[in-house]
Amino acid sequence: MDWSSEPYIVKEGYPFIAAAAFLALFAAASNLRLLSVLLLILTFAVAAFFRNPYRVLPAEAKAVLCPADGRVIEVLRVGPDNMIEVPAWKISIFMSPLNVHVNRIPASGRLVRRTHRPGRFYVASKPKASLENERLEIRLDTDHGFPIGVVQIAGRLARRIVCYPKEGDRVVRGERFGLIRFGSRVEVFLPEAVVVKVKEGDRVSGGETIVGVFP
Repeated sequence: MDWSSEPYIVKEGYPFIAAAAFLALFAAASNLRLLSVLLLILTFAVAAFFRNPYRVLPAEAKAVLCPADGRVIEVLRVGPDNMIEVPAWKISIFMSPLNVHVNRIPASGRLVRRTHRPGRFYVASKPKASLENERLEIRLDTDHGFPIGVVQIAGRLARRIVCYPKEGDRVVRGERFGLIRFGSRVEVFLPEAVVVKVKEGDRVSGGETIVGVFP
């Protein structure tokens, strides 16, 4: 399957948009004008949440791309007891409900492990969310010979994690691989040999911002 198909509104949003639009039309037909206006605004807000804007990928071949839109809330060195099993950089990105929630592949390679871990639903910006919240982890063996880990973490409002590719699939950097509904957190694990290009507080864009460079 071609995971790079890029509709402007992702299909996961269609049922929510249709439901909000139906309620707006029903309210209008019932002469509930204020309610119909509010529901129409809600319809546009839901459509905006599921937007998938076009992204221009950096030309630099060794660049590791950011997997998500949002704000960098943590850049840490971590030991080999992490999901890529080597000393690594852990970069955490908080996605507010206003951010684009489509997630993108940071580097081309093969998806060798995909693991769903049930958990809690703490606010995604809190440190304990990184350890205790529900998550979906993918491990990539990249074409550059380095492993990369990406973790999609549910938040207080985000109760649904979507990840398209399966174990063994070939993935290409910048491709859309999933999303998390309604506010969440994404973490990327890079081997310590990768030169990190972001810092805490940076605003980042999935598929466009360079988070690191392979040696």
